[in-house]
Amino acid sequence: MSAQCGIIGGTFAFRGELYTPWCAVTQPSNRGGPISSETRINDRIRVPEVRLVGPNGEQVGIVRIEDALRLAQEADLDLVEVAPQARPPVCKLMDYGKFKYESAQKARESRRNQQQTVIKEQKLRPKIDPHDYETKKGHVSRFLGQGHKVKVTIMFRGREQSRPELGFRLLQRLADDVSELGFIEANPKQDGRNMIMVLAPHKTNKTKPKANA
Repeated sequence: MSAQCGIIGGTFAFRGELYTPWCAVTQPSNRGGPISSETRINDRIRVPEVRLVGPNGEQVGIVRIEDALRLAQEADLDLVEVAPQARPPVCKLMDYGKFKYESAQKARESRRNQQQTVIKEQKLRPKIDPHDYETKKGHVSRFLGQGHKVKVTIMFRGREQSRPELGFRLLQRLADDVSELGFIEANPKQDGRNMIMVLAPHKTNKTKPKANA
C-alpha cells in the first residue's frame, strides 16, 4: 500500500506522533491497477470511531462516529478524514468547501511561483566601443525590467586573457548602470576564456505598460 499525502489544516501532533493530513491511500487492485480513494467526508466515513481534531487543531480524542458527525452538524462544519492510515482514522472539523477553494487558489499561486525563470544572455568584449556598450546595456535593462535574469559574458581573445581586470571593471560598470532594475546574483568569475556574471531583477521592478497619452 502506498499513500500520496497533502495538507489539510497543517501537520499536527497527538501523543508524540505527527500526523500529516490528508492521505489519499492507493491500494493494489485485483486487476493489477491502483485504486485511489478520495478524501472521505461526513457520512462517507464508515468506521465505528475516529480520533477527532477540532476546527482550531485542538485534540478532542477518540469518539464514536455518530458523536463526531453530531458535533460537525452542530458547528455547521464538515467532518473530514485527514489521516485514514491511522488507527482509528483521524478526522477534523472544518468547512471543507472553503478549504477546497483556498487550496485550489494556493495551488495555482504555487504553480505560478514555480515556473522556470527565463535567463537571458548578453555577450560583450572587454574593449567594447561606447555605442555597442549602450546597446547591450539597453538589452540588459529591458530584460531585467521584464523580470528576467541576465547572464552577462565577457569574451576574451588572445592577449586579452592576461587582463582579467578589464572584464571585472566592465561587469561592475554594467551592474552599476542597471542597479535600479537589478542586482548581482552571481559575482563575476572566470570560466575558461570567458568571465561570467548573473544579474537578477528586483522583485518589484517589472515594467509597467505605458498609459495612453
